[in-house]
Amino acid sequence: MSRRLVSLTLDTLEDLPRPCRQCVYWELDPVSAERACASGDPGLEKEAWVSQTLLEWGSCGKLVYVDGMPAGFVMYAPPAYVPRSMAFPTSPVSADAVLLTLANVVPAFAGGGLGRMLVQGVARDLTKRGVKAIEAFGDAKPDEEKEGACVAPVDFFLSVGFKTVRPHPRYPRLRLELRTALSWKSDVEYALEKLLGSMSPEKLLRPLPATSSMEN
Repeated sequence: MSRRLVSLTLDTLEDLPRPCRQCVYWELDPVSAERACASGDPGLEKEAWVSQTLLEWGSCGKLVYVDGMPAGFVMYAPPAYVPRSMAFPTSPVSADAVLLTLANVVPAFAGGGLGRMLVQGVARDLTKRGVKAIEAFGDAKPDEEKEGACVAPVDFFLSVGFKTVRPHPRYPRLRLELRTALSWKSDVEYALEKLLGSMSPEKLLRPLPATSSMEN
C-alpha cells in the first residue's frame, strides 16, 4: 500500500470530498458564507480563497493519497485569512500560530495513521517558513449538531499531539508546538515519508533557499 502526501493546489482541490469542495464555512464570515450557499456558488468562492491564499501566503493544505486514491486532507492558514476564526468563543488564535481549520480522513482509510501523517506534513512546511505552532478549534460534542461537521473533533487533535490551551465545553482551542510534531517519527517512518514526499509540489509554489536540510 503506497501513501503519498502532496500540497493543495487548484488542481488537487478537485480531489477534496464533494461536500468539502463546496464548503466555505472557514473561508468566509458567517453572514457571507450563508449568502454564498443560498444564492451563489460556494465552490467558486472556495476556489477563489485557495487561489488568493496560495498567491499571497503560500501552501495552505495537504492531501494524502493511498494507492492513488484521495484518502484525506487538512487545510491551514494564518487567522487573518480565516474570517470564521473570530466567531469562536475561544478566539483569537495566538499571534505566533497558524490555524489548522479542518482535518478529514475518508472513513474507509480511518485508523491507519493518515491524520498524523497529514499533520506532520503541515508541521514540516510551517517550520521551514518560521512558524512556531499550529492551533485549532476542536468540537467537543461532534455528534450533537450537523452544523459542527466543519469542525474536527477534539479527540482527533488530542490524538495527534495537540494540547488544550483554552478550555470550552464545546469549542476548546488547542495548540501543537512544531518542535513536538517533528519529533514523533521513528527512523523507519521518516525514511518512508521522505521517499513518498520527495516530489512535493510545495517546492514549486514557494522555492526555499538552498540549505543543508534533514532530507539531504
